[in-house]
Amino acid sequence: MPDTFRGADGSQASRKLGDSTIGEDLIITGNVSSKGEIHLDGQVNGDVSCIALVLGESGKLEGNVIAEDVVIRGRLVGSIRALRVTLQAMCHVEGDVYHQSIALEQGAFFEGRSSRTEDPMHVGGSLANGAAKPADAEAVSAERKDKPTHRFNRSLPESRSA
Repeated sequence: MPDTFRGADGSQASRKLGDSTIGEDLIITGNVSSKGEIHLDGQVNGDVSCIALVLGESGKLEGNVIAEDVVIRGRLVGSIRALRVTLQAMCHVEGDVYHQSIALEQGAFFEGRSSRTEDPMHVGGSLANGAAKPADAEAVSAERKDKPTHRFNRSLPESRSA
């Protein structure tokens, strides 16, 4: 496969090998695995394992994600296990997020648990890097029950009535 392609104007643009794009018109039923970066603008019904995932605005994913870097702009129903997670303003995420660092932009929809851990990609005795196996839902559920989650408490001032 060549590492360059011609644009509409005839100019050459470089393309990083190992990057994969799932276009808007593509629907995949089953697990997706890559040793590189995945740009998902279509729909996947299954788990995704890769180095980096960018879920585009039109992208839909029903399944779990394991990656070093995850950027979500579209819709995700499932868990995320990643070192770095970014939930951008237009995203919709329903599921638990296990991470070392997370960023949520104003306007992002997130319903689930956020759990910071030193090794978020570690699942059931194996590391999920590159094209490793996706997270097992039962293992994630068992881990969730055993570990405390971060809770945010806010104290409201007491009202003083006469």
